Amino acid sequence: MDLKLRILNKTRQGLDVFHHYMGVSFRPNKRFKNPLYHDTKASCSIYVNKKSGVYMMKDFGDAEYSGDCFWFVAKLFNMDLKNDFIQILKKINAEMNLGLSVLPENSSNYSNRHEMSSGTWRDSNQNFPGTRRDSNQTTESDNASDKEEEPERQPVAQVTYKEFTNGELEFWARYGISRSVLNRFRVKSGKILLGINKEGKPYEIKATPTSPMFVYHTIDDAIKVYMPQSKLRFLYAHHSEGEYVYGLEHLPSRGHMVFITGGEKDVMSLAAHGYNAICFNSETANIPMSILLNLHRRFKHIVLLYDMDKTGVQSSRQLVKELSDFKVKRLELPLSGAKGDKDISDFFANGHTAAELDKIIGALIHKIYKKKSVLLKSCEIDFTNPPKPSPTVFEVNGVPLGTCDNLFCLTGGEGVGKSNFVAAIISGSLVAKELETERTLGLSVIPNPTKKAVLLFDTEQSGPQLYKNMEKALRRCYLTEPPSHFHAYHLQTHSREERIDMIRTALDMNFYEHKGVKLVVIDGIADLVRSANDEIESIEVIDELYSMAGFYHCCVVCVLHFLPNGQKLRGHLGSELQRKAAGIISLERDDNQDYSVINAMKVRDGSPRDVPHMLIGWDKDEEMFIYKGVKSGGGKNGQKYSELKDVALKLFKNAHSLYYTEMVDLIVDMMDVKERTAKDYLKYMRDNEIIEKSDGSKYQIKIFR
Repeated sequence: MDLKLRILNKTRQGLDVFHHYMGVSFRPNKRFKNPLYHDTKASCSIYVNKKSGVYMMKDFGDAEYSGDCFWFVAKLFNMDLKNDFIQILKKINAEMNLGLSVLPENSSNYSNRHEMSSGTWRDSNQNFPGTRRDSNQTTESDNASDKEEEPERQPVAQVTYKEFTNGELEFWARYGISRSVLNRFRVKSGKILLGINKEGKPYEIKATPTSPMFVYHTIDDAIKVYMPQSKLRFLYAHHSEGEYVYGLEHLPSRGHMVFITGGEKDVMSLAAHGYNAICFNSETANIPMSILLNLHRRFKHIVLLYDMDKTGVQSSRQLVKELSDFKVKRLELPLSGAKGDKDISDFFANGHTAAELDKIIGALIHKIYKKKSVLLKSCEIDFTNPPKPSPTVFEVNGVPLGTCDNLFCLTGGEGVGKSNFVAAIISGSLVAKELETERTLGLSVIPNPTKKAVLLFDTEQSGPQLYKNMEKALRRCYLTEPPSHFHAYHLQTHSREERIDMIRTALDMNFYEHKGVKLVVIDGIADLVRSANDEIESIEVIDELYSMAGFYHCCVVCVLHFLPNGQKLRGHLGSELQRKAAGIISLERDDNQDYSVINAMKVRDGSPRDVPHMLIGWDKDEEMFIYKGVKSGGGKNGQKYSELKDVALKLFKNAHSLYYTEMVDLIVDMMDVKERTAKDYLKYMRDNEIIEKSDGSKYQIKIFR
């Protein structure tokens, strides 16, 4: 693949290149002033070319200023797009730290005769976030650090290794770093280091009991030697071709928070206590833009956790300003800044705990959302002062639908019981023990013994109506008052921009307050966008909700209406949700107009045909929808009924009645399935009246009685 295509693939089809060089903030398909000349009107736009899939710039006021990202860079630096094209590609690759290999040039057209001009739109020597400073520029932070200054580049050295001694393991144990952590991060105990200094003379360094030698290895084969008791504490045995980054390969694909810290020991100490972290050469090293963009996509928060000495404090404060577009934050530790009491490793070595660090992180989160929490509180249901009542107004057997880290979609027409279905999921998620499926409309909802947060955001109903519906949800799980980990918000009176921002705020606050989020329900997802047919806006909101599910390791349930005249989800919003959701359930009016039927439209972990068609109906006495059993003959239901009827006949061949646990064991042995599957089969038999309870807690066959 040529360099142009590799750059496009690594920069979201050129969008990141525009962001890197544009100098002004913009959003795709939103007009802004052209930075290439004195533009008095917002006449410029960045959009996706539908044929090529590449991001383009278009100036509606002057057609001369239109083209792709490579054109833009050429225009910006007065380069010839045709003759200097290879130089343009190399410039983008180098200045954005993309790390792409470049093949040798053969054509004289691609010489280095066109360099970056300093007379264009911005000064070429200006320092921008994520790019390297000019080699002649220095700051106080560059000269102040005594922790991890990057050593002069020496020729490749050779290291021989040995087993860790007890004393060396005790050294690491002070910071909570065990042998298993050392193995995971590929840290070894060095015995002898042989090398040649910059004068060309050979040298030899031997580890001793009082002067140990530890060797760090990175994913790109960089080798860095750490000698904590020596004057020369750090030395590179082998440099990587790219940027030195330690710990990157150990990060999860998505998560809530990642720390950028000062050194390798800090990274491992944080990892040993359950946190995600990476480090670069030193606290004064520039952060490569490619890595920053990668972290920004994968984590909700990027936090600088530098030393509490003068250099660390100054560097972190400056970086927070430079990287404000990525909302990078900094965390200060309650340390003096003196040697042995300045970094996160010292924090743990001096007796502080992960629980204490959690409190410091929690304070940071609350500080971020202090102002927004007032607005959020204003729309939370107050159960001690209920609004005036207003006129009143629905899991699936054995097959996973709503799962952590994923979206789940509930859809259907008006009046079929969607709000009751939502209430059933919430009810089962509030309590510590699993509810009977009759209470949860045929769903098997996993209980919540650790009391993780359960959040409901309703964009359609008024406060009084939502209050009344949530009272019914509490009745379903036998509660007389809401538990502290349940919050219901009515967002009807707020703008669409405010709604998504309030959802962001509530998730982040409740994640720390309740040590996690179990379930998020957004009843009326279409009210988060101006139009369900706006493709860009629909993609953005679904991507953000999907990211939230990953950040907080929870299930996000999205309620969306059908089109009035069919079985299709509404607009581009529905299409994007249908693509991203792990499961989709629709509620439809049954042939018997007194009932609604639950249909599986999509199941990622299984087949929709394995999901029985369950019925729910309105109960006047209960004043809510209740479970009405399984509809016969739906989908694969007839075949499944026949198969499990034969299983039941075999179960009771030699016994008139059996205990539940006996039936589970017999099915596991008979059908070679897991215990959970056996329980699902028994539930199906009971729901379809193949078996029934006899006297006490035993079961007997029912089909021929």
